[in-house]
Amino acid sequence: MKTLWLVRHARPLVAAGCCYGRLDVAVDPQATQQAARSLHQALAALQQDCLIRHSPLRRCEQLALALQGLDANLTSTADARLQEMDFGQWEGMHWDAIGEEAIATWADDLARHAPGDGEPLAHMLDRVNQALQGARLAPAEHIVWICHAGVARCAQWLLAHGPVLPQSAQWTLPAPRYGQWMKVRLAP
Repeated sequence: MKTLWLVRHARPLVAAGCCYGRLDVAVDPQATQQAARSLHQALAALQQDCLIRHSPLRRCEQLALALQGLDANLTSTADARLQEMDFGQWEGMHWDAIGEEAIATWADDLARHAPGDGEPLAHMLDRVNQALQGARLAPAEHIVWICHAGVARCAQWLLAHGPVLPQSAQWTLPAPRYGQWMKVRLAP
């Protein structure tokens, strides 16, 4: 059975409490190198080919390039479907500055409301689902996504519930810590 590796980028260089979904921010270079070394070690232990895709946002691309710098056979391709949610006008704002009312409005219709006039979760789930369908058809047994917390949560939700849209109370899925990963099984 195929395994999907959901790898989260290293810690971004943004202020704590900042909403930075689709904002293209840099990451800590040392943390990126450390994450690449750990991931390289784990992938080398497989002794199998794997297919690697990454979000085109800089924080994921930097990890993909660092990984390739350790092993030229580990190439990665950018996949726009693996980008974090677009928070529109909220991007770059501190969550406290966004305001409780705006966040409550989003939470009331988590799947369909576009936070900050950005992207509704339903749209993100749809694009991640398309990427999952492609991963299921890939020739490799190990599929590696260098992505974001939101993508990891979407993948888990879709694998457990299919295309059913979540309510706010249900959206409690874990995500890998910065520079870490989780593995999930991809059923055919």
